[in-house]
Amino acid sequence: MKRLIKRSFLDTLPVMAGYMVLGFGFGLISAEKGYGVFWAVAMSAFIYAGSMQYVALDLLSGGATLITAAITTLMVNARHLFYGITMIEHYKGMGKRKPYLIFSLTDETYSLLCSGKAPDGLSFRGYALTVSVFNQCYWVLGSLLGALVGSASAFNTKGVDFAMTALFITVFVEQWKCTKKHLPAIVGVAASVICLLIFGAKDFLIPSMILITLCLSLGKKLIDKEEA
Repeated sequence: MKRLIKRSFLDTLPVMAGYMVLGFGFGLISAEKGYGVFWAVAMSAFIYAGSMQYVALDLLSGGATLITAAITTLMVNARHLFYGITMIEHYKGMGKRKPYLIFSLTDETYSLLCSGKAPDGLSFRGYALTVSVFNQCYWVLGSLLGALVGSASAFNTKGVDFAMTALFITVFVEQWKCTKKHLPAIVGVAASVICLLIFGAKDFLIPSMILITLCLSLGKKLIDKEEA
């Protein structure tokens, strides 16, 4: 158990660096909009939706309808549909862990668990759970600290969102270094750039995810060959 916790903690350190900053920023904005410590922590504990939590603050303060909130949430988090499909096999047989693992599957958690294998011969079931718990704890703790600071004093939050970009780059580099199978990553980057040029920054996410899924599905044999 100690070895499992230690390895999970070490593997999630890059996520901690990003989640603490992003959670801190969310807590600050929550305080600025009058929601305070309790609501900041409650949203991070029970919603745990990263960028959607930032959007939710604007929706709540702007008096958005439930339909608007639902559509916005679907658009912002549509990528998780694709994540979930690829994790179906990996999460089979998880028992009581499964509901929480599904709930806590964020971008960064997915990047650590998408291989379906745990490092150093550890049990994937235990590794998946500890990684997921560690990552959410980082987010909740960051939100708590940010809300406390935001409630006590004024704080300029400009530029905090860039931490998400930095976190994605860090996770990408770590995954690249840890695997010899680079074709999926190359496909993902190429498809994203193509869709960004065609659809623009506001609308490229869903088309790029669809294109990536199609490319990886059609090129499965080539990817398996590269792995072999």
